Amino acid sequence: MNQYESVFILNPVLSESQIEEAVQKYIELIKGHKGTISNQENWGLKKLAYPIENKKSGFYHLFQFSSKNELVKDLELEFRRDERVMRYLTVKLDKHAQVWAEKRIRRDKAK
Repeated sequence: MNQYESVFILNPVLSESQIEEAVQKYIELIKGHKGTISNQENWGLKKLAYPIENKKSGFYHLFQFSSKNELVKDLELEFRRDERVMRYLTVKLDKHAQVWAEKRIRRDKAK
């Protein structure tokens, strides 16, 4: 099983319930492919560096999960199909990135 980190940006015009529904959809997709989510963060509404679809902000969400690499293809296919998702990025974490992610999680929990 490989470790992955996925960040996606949701459309800023969505309501709280629509955002929660979208996030829950991806959680179920990961768990449905026998993946395990080690960390999940809602970064909230952030200003974008450049406009996307004439929007200047978006709701950021992060997942850290472990799974087989087939899940990444299915997850990114769902990101592309979902109109609520403006951008996404999924990366495979190497051993150094995993250590850094664990430190970041501990630091954030200490705050």
